[in-house]
Amino acid sequence: MDLEITDLGKLTKKTLLFGGVYSNLQALEALKQIAEKENIAPENCICTGDIVGYCAQPDETVQLLKLWGAKSIAGNVEIQLRENAEDCGCDFREGSRCDNFSQMWYPYAQSKLSENSLEFLKTLPNYIRFQFADKNITVVHGSYFNVSEFIFKSTDWDLKEPNFKAANADVIVAGHCGLPFNHQQENKLWLNPGVVGMPANNGHPSVWYAILDDADNRFNFTHKNLDYNYKLTSKLMQNGLLPEEYSRTIVTGIWDNTEILPPIESGLQGFGIQL
Repeated sequence: MDLEITDLGKLTKKTLLFGGVYSNLQALEALKQIAEKENIAPENCICTGDIVGYCAQPDETVQLLKLWGAKSIAGNVEIQLRENAEDCGCDFREGSRCDNFSQMWYPYAQSKLSENSLEFLKTLPNYIRFQFADKNITVVHGSYFNVSEFIFKSTDWDLKEPNFKAANADVIVAGHCGLPFNHQQENKLWLNPGVVGMPANNGHPSVWYAILDDADNRFNFTHKNLDYNYKLTSKLMQNGLLPEEYSRTIVTGIWDNTEILPPIESGLQGFGIQL
């Protein structure tokens, strides 16, 4: 499939950024309510991909995003699902706990998605581009070069910097790593709004998103917490088909393991998010 970029043109007023819904219908419902309360139009709500994932309601989640009218790029999970691939494409180390868990939740998601949802996933672009408060912004999943690349705050700027040149962007909005962060250097900003489908390994069940604001014609961003009915999400995941470890994470806010994390982020487990 050719790389596809959707250009939204110039956006104004508040813009909602989020990622990693991971089949968590309750979190997406709560986020949609936030957007409506803040009077953020659906076309100003943008997802960094991985709509489908670890939780129990993949089809319902895709259908709600479609009904809402929010924009999204394709994460690695969407790419794999629409190509009927055998694995999630998350780039987990073979034989790792995350890899073993994916052999449960990915086939589950495959079995639950309707043809209508799969057709919707096929419409998602690889990138979204837009202008906001005189900034050129590109939305990617992992990185501009690799949908499955894990980029964290501690990742060297030398690895981030080429993305801005390739995308001709002042701001890169990215997902995939599961943790919210921002990293600014040389008038460039790497912004990960976090994910709404799983907590951020900080010991709290709330999840994360971000809001852009162009008040006073300036570029502003704010990381936000989202509370939702996580107890229901966890209960629905206890169906004998999904990893019990992930259903516990939904409640405890602590990841089962830190295999994908660099040392700095791994050391912050349970200590809160450093923004």
